[in-house]
Amino acid sequence: MGPYLGLVPKQEDSGDIQPQLGISKAGDRMLRRLLVGSAHYILGPFGPDTDLRRFGMRLCERGGKNAKKRAAVAVARKLAVLLHRLWASGEVYEPLRQSTLTKIPHDVAA
Repeated sequence: MGPYLGLVPKQEDSGDIQPQLGISKAGDRMLRRLLVGSAHYILGPFGPDTDLRRFGMRLCERGGKNAKKRAAVAVARKLAVLLHRLWASGEVYEPLRQSTLTKIPHDVAA
């Protein structure tokens, strides 16, 4: 879904140098804008506590000049893949799925 929507970095390989470029902006402009706006909301102060938010906040913590922008695009790409998966399979969305998978059951921990 990421390359289809243009949410992947452009590539311009020239010899030994691989510069870090912006997103390719291929695909539907309005859908990409909606996904990136949703990602900014998820990462913002009013965003709910979800696996997507935790993923994006880990990327923001890495620092760097454009860390917040890179994190928003990464969350938008993950959101697109998640929505496509939910739509295709008909599964129910679980906001904290990864954190519930990593918890140790009470009877095993004792």
